[in-house]
Amino acid sequence: MDTADMNIESRKVTFPSAAGDELAARFDRPTGQARAIALFAHCFTCSKDIYAASRIAEALAARGIGVLRFDFTGLGSSEGEFSNTNFSSNIDDLVAAAGYLRDTFEAPQILIGHSLGGAAVLAAAPRIEGIRAIATIGAPSDPGHVSHLFTSHLSEIEARGEAEVQLAGRPFTIKKQFIEDIGEHNLEAVITKMKTPLLVCHSPRDETVGIDNAAKIYAAAKHPKSFLSLDDADHLLSRKADAVYLAEVLAAWAGRYVADAEPEELAPEELAPEELAEVAGEGEFAVTVSETGAGRFAQRITAGRHVLGADEPAAYGGDDTGPTPYDLLLAGLGACTAMTLRMYSARKQWPVGAITVGLDHQKIHAADCESCETQNGKIDRIDRVVHIAGDLTPEMRA
Repeated sequence: MDTADMNIESRKVTFPSAAGDELAARFDRPTGQARAIALFAHCFTCSKDIYAASRIAEALAARGIGVLRFDFTGLGSSEGEFSNTNFSSNIDDLVAAAGYLRDTFEAPQILIGHSLGGAAVLAAAPRIEGIRAIATIGAPSDPGHVSHLFTSHLSEIEARGEAEVQLAGRPFTIKKQFIEDIGEHNLEAVITKMKTPLLVCHSPRDETVGIDNAAKIYAAAKHPKSFLSLDDADHLLSRKADAVYLAEVLAAWAGRYVADAEPEELAPEELAPEELAEVAGEGEFAVTVSETGAGRFAQRITAGRHVLGADEPAAYGGDDTGPTPYDLLLAGLGACTAMTLRMYSARKQWPVGAITVGLDHQKIHAADCESCETQNGKIDRIDRVVHIAGDLTPEMRA
């Protein structure tokens, strides 16, 4: 299965934190069965929608690895007060996210953390069962590293118990409890006990978290461990090429440790080749449809070198991982209509602009149909509206 060509879906989800706040998340996954599920932790005061997180999640999903990325408590679209959070609560949020995945979809096998999120996944790993691979991106070797972002406010925090600081151009309230909490975590002690494969990704030109942090994490870790230099990338991986490159390496590297999770292709009713040929008549199928094994109705549609997904919405017992059969039928009719109009107008050399076809399907009572062959029961009705742009005469449009 060429996962680089797989269709992907992205859906918004929510789940409760350990403290009871509703956390906002996005789940990016292939429309078929995923090779593995990854849990992504974003950088300090960032959100799940930061460019690096969204690009990496999208690229991994296109390579068969589903990714859940979420906003930590008090950040992005999640509930709660950021000022009441700390590194320990971030770890609790990660554990809650892993539990949500386990109970709702599938337990995560991969942890990925960016910046302080990288430190958080290292700290959370011992509390999450079934993790087969961990990757850090520009992560500090000590959670206390983030305190350099508000060094000038430390005396005020000590005296008043809190201070408002500007981080990434936005005001955040940092309380004394946050400073005390990050000082209580010994990340090196956690790393030295880890037996999970680790990939340390860092840019030697990272001006936010120095490359020496990567060296400390790598030195503390046991084999199997790997290091990936991100060359001239910045800390936030703001260039698309850097994020996509990292995702490609992550997918290839993690694949070594989750290979046995890759699903087998399912042929309809496991028919033998000669049986398939008998059903098909002559030659190969132009289109094949097979169950993915994920969910109740999810299907994998192969048309030549193209792979599509199909499913039923949740209201009908499906997982909504792809268009419904009726959606696909309407899409085929609409595409055929637009293509035919384009070919005809090109042959006539008419100044036709954009062609748009809108379609809708519904079940109606046969008695309400004036020209139907039957007047009993219900029948399918498809409404089609065609819009053609361009300076055309009424005769051309007709």
